[in-house]
Amino acid sequence: MSQVFFIDDEEDLRFANQQTLELAGISVTCFADAESALTQLAVEMPLVVITDIRLPGLSGHQLLLKLMQQDPSLPVILITGHGDISLAVQAMRDGAYDFIEKPFASVRLTESVKRAIEKRLLTEENKTLKKALQAKETLGPRIIGTTKAIVELREMISHIADTPADILLFGETGTGKELVARSLHEQSSRRTHNFVAINCGAVPENLIESELFGHEKGAFSGASERRIGKFEFAQGGTLFLDEIESMPMQAQIKLLRILQERTLERVGSNKEIPLDIRIIAATKIDLTQAALEGKFRQDLYYRLNIVTLNLPPLRQRFDDIQSLFHHFLLVSAARYCKAVPALPLQDVQTLLAHDWPGNVRELRNAAERYILLGKLTGLSSANDAQASLTQNLSEQVEAFEKILIEQALTSCNGSIKDTMHQLNLARKTLYDKMQKHQIDKQAFKDLPLK
Repeated sequence: MSQVFFIDDEEDLRFANQQTLELAGISVTCFADAESALTQLAVEMPLVVITDIRLPGLSGHQLLLKLMQQDPSLPVILITGHGDISLAVQAMRDGAYDFIEKPFASVRLTESVKRAIEKRLLTEENKTLKKALQAKETLGPRIIGTTKAIVELREMISHIADTPADILLFGETGTGKELVARSLHEQSSRRTHNFVAINCGAVPENLIESELFGHEKGAFSGASERRIGKFEFAQGGTLFLDEIESMPMQAQIKLLRILQERTLERVGSNKEIPLDIRIIAATKIDLTQAALEGKFRQDLYYRLNIVTLNLPPLRQRFDDIQSLFHHFLLVSAARYCKAVPALPLQDVQTLLAHDWPGNVRELRNAAERYILLGKLTGLSSANDAQASLTQNLSEQVEAFEKILIEQALTSCNGSIKDTMHQLNLARKTLYDKMQKHQIDKQAFKDLPLK
C-alpha cells in the first residue's frame, strides 16, 4: 500500500516530487488527475493525499471536499500557485492539513508529509484503541490470538452470536470451549439473563435428569422439596452443556425433545413448562463416530449440528503462544500481587518448542506457576527440542525479532516511545514491524504492574 497519493497534471513535477519523497523513505503513487485518484481511493486508502489545486476536470479543492466527506481525519496537503492563496486559505477552513506555495524546497514538502503521516498513524492508533476498549466493555470474554483460525473463529462468533440457533463446539480438552460459549452469550441479546454451565461428565448418571430438568417434591426417594433444574434456571439466557458425549442415553432422549419442542417436564410432573433458552453443547470427540458406535443418539447429533464451531489446538496456533502467555502472566500477577517479569529468551524458546497437549489450559497453568515460582516447570520433553528445528532460518529470524519487540513492550508496559528508545528504532519502523508480526501494544497495557 502506498503511503502517499500525489496528484498533479504536470509530469515533470510528479516525477521530481515522487523521487524526493521516495528518497525520504515514503512510498508514493502518482496521478495526473483527481478522477483517477478517486478511482484508486475506492480500492486503497493512503496515509496522506497531496494534490495541486488547479487540475483538469475535478479541482484539488473539490477533491478535498469529497475526501473530507469520506474520511475527515485523512490529511490532505494542497499545492498552490501564488494566485491561489485565498483559495488555499478557504481549503484550510474546509479541512486541508497544509498548503505549500510554489515554488517550494523539497525539504518543505518532505517535512509536511512526515508530520501528516505521523498524525494519521496516531489517529488510526486511537481508533483501534477505542474499538478495543469498546470490545472489552461490550463483547465479554476476550478470545486472544491473531492466527487465521482464531481470527475466523472470532468473526464467526460475531456473526452468529445474536441468533437463536443452538451451537455445537468441537475442540480438544483445554482449548477454551466454555470461553467461546460465554463470548457467544455476552454478544447476544440474552446477556442480561443467566449463563448456566454444566459438565455432563461430572454429574452422576442417577442425578443428571434431576440436575438438568428439575423435580417435584416426592418425585423420588430423597426429593423433599421441588427443585428447579439447569434448564429452567437458564430461562431467557444460555445453557452450556460441556462434554455432552457423556450424557446418559435416557437424558439424551429428553434433551432431543426439549430442542424440538422448547418445553420441559420436571421429573415427577406432567406439566409442560415453556422454555426460552439457547443451548450451546461442547464435545471433545467425533460425535458422528460415537453415533455410529451407538454411544450417542444420531438424531440428537443432527439436531445439535446446525452450527458447529471448531476450536484449534494450541499446537496449531504457534504465533499466539507468547501473547497468550503474557496475558496469563498479567492475570496471575494481579491475582497474587506480584510484578510481571520479562521472559528470558531461553524461556521463550521453551514455550515455543513445547507441543502443549493440554492446550490453553496448560499454558495458563504454566504462566501461573511462573509468577509463583519464577521459572518454567514441567514443559521440557525430547520432542520439544526437535520441534524448533522444523523452522527454516528465515522463520527463526522472524520469530526472534517478534520476541525482542514483545519483550521490549513488556518491560516498557506498552509505551511506544519507551520501546522505540530501548530498541533504537524509528516510530514508523517499529509500527511497521508490529504490524508485520500482528503485535497489539494494548495487550501489554491490560493490567497494571504490581
